[in-house]
Amino acid sequence: MLYHDRSNCGRLGSADIDKTVHLAGWVDALRDHGEVLFIHLRDRSGIVQLVFSSEFTPEAVCQQSTSLRNEYCITAFGRVVKRAQGTENPNIETGDIEIIVTDMTILSRSDTLPFSITEKAMVGSANEIESHEPVSEDLRLQYRYLDLRRPGMQQFLIKRHKINACIREFLDQKEFIEVETPILTKSTPEGARDYLVPSRVNPGHFYALPQSPQLFKQLLMVAGFERYYQITRCFRDEDLRSNRQPEFTQLDLEASFIDEEFIFNLVEDLLCRMFEVGGTSLPRPFPRMTWQQAMDKTGSDRPDLRFEMHFVEATDIFKETRYSIFRQILQRGGVIKGINVKQASESLSKNVLQNEYAKQIVPGFGAKGMTWMRVTEDKLDSNIVQFFNDQEQRSIIELFNASNGDVILIIADASLEVVNSALGRLRLHVADRLDMIPKDRFVPVWVTDFPLFEATEDGVTSSHHPFTAPDRIDFDPSDQEDLLSLLSRSYDIVINGEELGGGSIRIHDPSIQQKVFTALGLSPQETEEKFGFFLQALNFGPPPHGGLALGMDRVVAMILKTPSIREVTAFPKNRSAFCPLTRAPSLVAHEQLSELGLLDLGKTEALPGSDQEQEIIDYISWVSRIGFEEDERPIIQSALEDAVRMAEEVSGNAREYEPAISVFRGQNHFRKGSAATRSSSVKTSDLFKNAPFVKGDYFKVASILE
Repeated sequence: MLYHDRSNCGRLGSADIDKTVHLAGWVDALRDHGEVLFIHLRDRSGIVQLVFSSEFTPEAVCQQSTSLRNEYCITAFGRVVKRAQGTENPNIETGDIEIIVTDMTILSRSDTLPFSITEKAMVGSANEIESHEPVSEDLRLQYRYLDLRRPGMQQFLIKRHKINACIREFLDQKEFIEVETPILTKSTPEGARDYLVPSRVNPGHFYALPQSPQLFKQLLMVAGFERYYQITRCFRDEDLRSNRQPEFTQLDLEASFIDEEFIFNLVEDLLCRMFEVGGTSLPRPFPRMTWQQAMDKTGSDRPDLRFEMHFVEATDIFKETRYSIFRQILQRGGVIKGINVKQASESLSKNVLQNEYAKQIVPGFGAKGMTWMRVTEDKLDSNIVQFFNDQEQRSIIELFNASNGDVILIIADASLEVVNSALGRLRLHVADRLDMIPKDRFVPVWVTDFPLFEATEDGVTSSHHPFTAPDRIDFDPSDQEDLLSLLSRSYDIVINGEELGGGSIRIHDPSIQQKVFTALGLSPQETEEKFGFFLQALNFGPPPHGGLALGMDRVVAMILKTPSIREVTAFPKNRSAFCPLTRAPSLVAHEQLSELGLLDLGKTEALPGSDQEQEIIDYISWVSRIGFEEDERPIIQSALEDAVRMAEEVSGNAREYEPAISVFRGQNHFRKGSAATRSSSVKTSDLFKNAPFVKGDYFKVASILE
C-alpha cells in the first residue's frame, strides 16, 4: 500500500470538507452506537473522528470495524463532512468535522493494554478531558513505547526537538560550530564518580564515559576554533535524587577572546529564545548576585527570587540581650538572622509555630530550634518576648520592617553555615506552605564570584573544577588561608531556585594551572598522569577562553512546565538508575567478563566481601547488612542450624500441593459487641507508652523512605 497521499489526522479542518482523504494511525478510543461506530484515529499530528455507518460505509468494512480495539494500527479512506450541530467536540482540533469511512485496512493488532493511552474523551460535554487512574512510573517506563504514544508525551519530545533546533539556529548565527568530542575517554577528577568501560584490546585498562567535554572543549580553543558548541550526552555515577539521571544531555559552549559579559549576553539571548518555544517571555537583563549575596539573603547559591522574604541580619540588636539562649550563642561568636513572613499571623498559629516549626521542622533542617514573634497591635507577641526590653522590641519591629499581622522567624547558631542553611530551607518551606510562590512566574538570576576552593580535612578542593580561573594570581598554593580567600571567575544561571547551568573563564596560563594543581595537593607525577596531555597543550599559545554548560533536561522540563526530567526524556532510568524497559543494568555472561579480563583483576587478590562468604552466618550478615556482636554468634549459629534442618526435613516430605498462605483454616474473628468502643489503653495512655513521639491521640511512626 502506498502512503504518499496520506493526510495528517490533526491537520484536517473545514477547508477539507467534501474531500476524500487517506489516513493512517492508531485507534485512540471507540464509541459503538449499534448502527453507527465512532472511533478516534490518532497519529502524531492529532486526532480525528471516523464514522462507520451502514448508510454510507460498505457492509464488509462495517463488519470488519466491529473487531477494532484500542491501539489497533489501521489505515482508512473516507470523505470529510461537517459534524451535525450540537455534536462538535471542542477538546480536539478537528472537533468540527468527521470522516465517513469508505474503506479500512487493519495493519496490525494490539494486545490488551497495561494502562490507558487516550487523553481525550469522545463527546463535547463539560469536564471533557478524559481522566485516568494514576499509573505507576515503573509501569510507564516498562512500556515506554506505549507511554510515548500519548499525545502529551509526544508534544514534550516534539517541543524539545524545536528547542534544540532553536539552539542550533541561534548559535549558527553567532558563528559557533558544532563539534563532537569522544565518549570513550580518560578518567579525570571532575567532582563525581566516573562510569568506567573496560578495554578488551588493552587488558586491565579502562575508558571513562565523560562527565562533561571539559578538557576537549578547551583543547578546541587551543586548536583555534574560537567558538564551539555541542548538544552532548554526559555521564555521572552520582548518588540518586528524584530529578537526576545517570546519563543526561548538556549544551556545551566555549569561546575564545571573551570575558564574562560575552557569556552573560549570549546566554541571556539564547535562553529567552528557548523559553519562547514554550510560550514564556523572560525579563531582561537578568539580575546578578554574588555568591556571598545569595547566601546572605536566601541561604542558597540557587536563590529562588519569585518571592521576597530575604534574610535580615539581627545579630547587632541582641548584643546586650537578657535572653540567655541568644547571649550564649553570641558569646561563642554566633549569628542571629530571621525572615519576616508578611501577613501570616492567621495562617501560622502559635501551635503551628511552636509545636511544628520550632520543635520538629527547623531541627530537621539542622538548627537547634527557632524563635518566633508575631506583631499584634504594633507590639510583639511571643512566648519569649518578656526577655527583650522595649528598645530591643522596637529595634526588631523596625529592622524587620514588620507591621500588624506579620510573623518574624529567627534562627540563631554559633555557625553561620547552619543559620544560612536552616533559614534558607525554612524560607522555602513557609513560602510553599502559604502558597507564596507564583507558579507562572520565571525569575532568572546570575550567581557569580563563587569561592575558588573549599576546605577539606586534607586541605582544599575545587568548588567547581580545577580549570576555573581565580580572581587573582598572586596566591600562595601552600597557604590554606590565602587559598580559601580566593574567588573564582565562575558563574551559574539560576531560574526559580534551580541551577540550569554554569561555567567560568578558564585558566590559560600553564604556570597558574600548575599552581592550582599544587594547591589541590597533586604531586608532579599525579598531575602528569592525569592531565599531562592537557598541560602540554597549554604550552602552545592557548588563547584566553571561557564557556558554560546548560543542563538540557532541566531546562526543557522548566520550559515545558513539567516537574520531572523523565517526562522530557525518551527512555529514562527510574529513581534507582534502573531501566524497567530493558532491565539494565544486568548481569553479563562469564565469557564476556573473561574476555575483558575482569574475573581476577588483582590475580591473587580476593574480591570484596568474599571472606564473609566462608561461613553461612557471616555470609547472611554480609548480604542482609545486619551486624551482630561476637557473643551472639553461638545463639545465631544454633538457630541457623535448626532452620537448615527444618528446611531439609520439609523438603524431603514435600508433595504436590498448591501453595498455601497459611496451614490453618481461615476463620473470621470479630470483637465482642456490635458498637465501636475506645480501648481503655488509650484513656490510660498505656497504648502509647512505648511510642517514640505522641501528638494528641496519635503516635509517630518511622517515615517511609522513597
